This record gives sequence, structure tokens and C-alpha cells, in this order.
Amino acid sequence: MTADVVIVGNGALGLSVAVETALRDRSLRIVVVGSEARPGSASVAAGAMLNCFAEVTGRTGEHPASRAKFALAREAARLWPGWLERLAEAARHVAVPVRSTRGTLVVLGARSTGDGVGSMRAIRAAAEEHGEPFQDVDPYGIGVLEAEAGDQPVDALYLENEGAVDARHVLASLDAAASGLGVTRVADEVVSLVTAKDAVTGVRLSSGATLPAGAVVLATGAASGRLIEQLPPGTVQPLLSGTGVALETQRVRGEAVPYVVRTPTLVGGCGLHAVPLGNGVEYLGATNHVYFDAPAGPRLGIVQPLLSGYIAQFDRNIAFSAVRRWHYGLRPVTLDTFPLLGRAPVPRLFFATGTYRDGFHSAPAIARHLAGLLTDGPAPEHDPYAVFAPGRKPIETMTVDDAAERFAQMALLVAVERGMRLPYIFGAEPIAAACRQRALECVEQLGVPVALAPEILGAVSEADANRIRQVADYLSTVAARP
Repeated sequence: MTADVVIVGNGALGLSVAVETALRDRSLRIVVVGSEARPGSASVAAGAMLNCFAEVTGRTGEHPASRAKFALAREAARLWPGWLERLAEAARHVAVPVRSTRGTLVVLGARSTGDGVGSMRAIRAAAEEHGEPFQDVDPYGIGVLEAEAGDQPVDALYLENEGAVDARHVLASLDAAASGLGVTRVADEVVSLVTAKDAVTGVRLSSGATLPAGAVVLATGAASGRLIEQLPPGTVQPLLSGTGVALETQRVRGEAVPYVVRTPTLVGGCGLHAVPLGNGVEYLGATNHVYFDAPAGPRLGIVQPLLSGYIAQFDRNIAFSAVRRWHYGLRPVTLDTFPLLGRAPVPRLFFATGTYRDGFHSAPAIARHLAGLLTDGPAPEHDPYAVFAPGRKPIETMTVDDAAERFAQMALLVAVERGMRLPYIFGAEPIAAACRQRALECVEQLGVPVALAPEILGAVSEADANRIRQVADYLSTVAARP
């Protein structure tokens, strides 16, 4: 079998690229490679919040790359309603209803630090700037929440146009649409890229078979990292795994939330969120811990504060809910935390990964971008996603000292959320100073002064000597470029 396009990965991004490309050019032979079980898939585990403004932080507008990422999220939000309709049409005679929820309530808990206050302020400012409707909500009169005493929300706002979809329903709809469009599916794993004359000419499967292709798209999430490692040194930055755990619960006491309820995005983390799935079932997420080599499952010390956080900050009645299912997925995280989108420096290789926590939400917009490249449609006069080119040097949005300060903020935020209380005679500055020093030591280990996000510095602090050496070699290689 020979394909015009091979897409590595059958999650939300891989299938979206396949469907959009097939819709544009029905003559293309498109093959999607991926295990039916989708082990470690972020798409399967996703809460699938269609949040754009609710994700805004005080840092969203600080750098051109951050602004481009926000623009990508806004474009995806605009496309989602029509995208679901197009999937239903492409599926032909297979009806796959997709449950969606409208509305997002953002609440700031009493345990939060100044970073949370800044995020709430930034959400309001961004909504006002772009004409996005929102309502300020009395945090002490939210009828759908019954937080524990002392942990009641201190601020809240409602975004009527944001919400969520059921990730499992969307994947089923994508499967049906791909089938209806004649996309070939191969239930296997890609173990390596096949190259000839410095160009990618196909992929090699775990079965030993080779699948020749005119173009290859890497859209297999965190698993793309092992294929990146096979490219010439310095070609594309390393990919890490952002581990996330969530659970589905059945309400026993009280009413399930009628819309998405979440905390704002905080430094180094994604906060808490509850998504209604219907019939009293709620999706409760999620943790966020970045590793170079992800563990087989979530650590108990990370899960415990997640569960206590729901009960204390959202609704103490959740303590009585029955656990139906646990979700554990690996988010693809680049060294600079920005996506890898578009043509790679290696001919005939394309990327649609590195999306961190935004892959599911951004899928319709990313699919349009990749499909345009794959079908050689008219190139835009100005490519809004050029900043995310896979062969770029790591984007630095701050100084090394700023990065160390943010690492200290993340450490203190986690400590406060997990119950740290210092006596009045002590301040938190000695703890913050130790964290700053640890962050600077991590940068020193890498041998190149590079400003990394706090969660990436956390991964460096836990990495073994081999991983440190690999990242250091990459950074020294790209630093030598003109």
C-alpha cells in the first residue's frame, strides 16, 4: 500500500487533519496510523472544554507568540459549531450525536494566590477588548456550588459562549467521518520514519512493514517525541509529556453542574474544572505535571490534592459521588510550550503536535492549516502560524531571572493549595529564594542560558543525566545557528 498522505496519530488532531484534507481533495489516498486502544491519548482523556477567554492569563498578551496562540484559540472557537456539522455530513449514514455544553463559570477560590487574581483580571480585559460577552457573578451566591466553609469562591464570572463537548463523542464522530470519506485506517504503531536523499518517504510500522508516502504528518501527541529524536540533532526541539489525570463521577447527593465550572489558569498548571456529561455524570479534572519520561500512571501525591480541591473549592457534595472511570493521558509539551505546526525542515514531513493543553480545542483550526499545506492550496499572504514552525529555535517569552521567579511562584501556589500555612512570624520568602536558586541551577545544568516555563524547569529538576545531556546538546546545537 502506498499513500499520498500518512498521518501518524488517530487522536483529535490526527483525525481532524485527515478529515479536513479529504474534504478538500477526495482524490488523495490518506492513511491514518494508530492503535485502536489509543494508549496514553490526551484526546481520550480530555475534558474537551471549548474555552478560549477562560484560558487567558496575565501573560497572554506579553509576547507575539502568546498572542498568536490566543488568536489560534479564538479561530478554533469560531469554527467549532460548523466543524461538528461538517463531521456529521461527512459521516453520511452513520449518526453520531455529540453532546455539547454551553456556558463556562470561572471561579477564583479562597486558596488562590495573586496569580489567580491576575488571571481573572486578564480574562475580563481580554473579553472587553474583543467584544466577548461575560457577566460578573456574585461569588457568594452561586447556587450550583456548595464549597466548604473557608474555601468559598471570592470572585466569579460567566462566559456564555464558551463550554465543552464530550471528547469521546467527538472521537466517534471523527472516526465515522473519516470512514465516510474513504480514509484508510491502519491499527499499528509507527516506530520510525523512512528517509531517502534527506527527505521523508514513508514510515515503518511495528509489524515490520513499510508504508511509503508522499507526505507524513506527525500528530501522535506526546508519542511524537520518540520520532523527533530520530531526526538529525537540532532539527526539532524535544517533546515532553504533560501528565493529566481526571475522573468521571455519578452524582449521589446534590445536582450536577449545569455548565462548565472551572478555576482560572494558574502559573504552571491548568486548575480545577467540572464538566457535565449528562444524567448526573460529571468529568472532574485535571492534574498537570510535565516529565521527560512520563510514569505509567499518576502519582498518588498529585491525585490526592486534586480530589480534595473539588470537594473544598467546588462542592462538598462531590465527596458522595460514585467514581465511574479514571482518565489518564499524556499531553504533548514542547521545550518552549508552544505548538509545532506546519512544514518541518526535513522535506515532506509535517507537524501537528506540541499543543500542550489546547490540542482538542484547537483541532478545527489546526486541521485547516495543515490541510491547506497538504493540498497545496493558495498560501496565505501572511501565515499567522509561522511563529510555530517546527524548525524554530525555542521561543523565549521572558528572561532567565523571570523564569526563576515564576518557578518560585508555582512552587508557592502548589504549597498553598495543598494546605501550607506558615505561622505569622515566618514569611514565604526563604522558600521562594530556595526555589529561585533551584531553577537557576537547572538552567546551569543545561549549559545554555535559556528561559524555560516553570513546569519545564520542574521537569528538568527531575530528569536523569541522560535527558539533561540530550537537551543540553540540542540547545548548544541551535545556539550555534546563525
